[in-house]
Amino acid sequence: MRREIEITIGEDGVVQITTHGYKGPSCLDAVRPLEEALGEVINREMTAEYYERETGQSTQRTRGR
Repeated sequence: MRREIEITIGEDGVVQITTHGYKGPSCLDAVRPLEEALGEVINREMTAEYYERETGQSTQRTRGR
C-alpha cells in the first residue's frame, strides 16, 4: 500500500494530520517533524493501521535541517 500523509487545515486554524498506509508506530515517526513545526498536539487518535504489525519492511531514518 502507498504511504500518504493527509493534512487538513480547518477554518478555525486547527491542523489535522492523518496517515494512510503506515503500520505500527512508523506513522508517529513520519508525522513528528510536522508536529514539531506546527506546535502543540491537542489530540491524537490512532487508526486501526497503528495496531497492525509491520512485516518484511525496514525503516530508515535520516536527520534533516
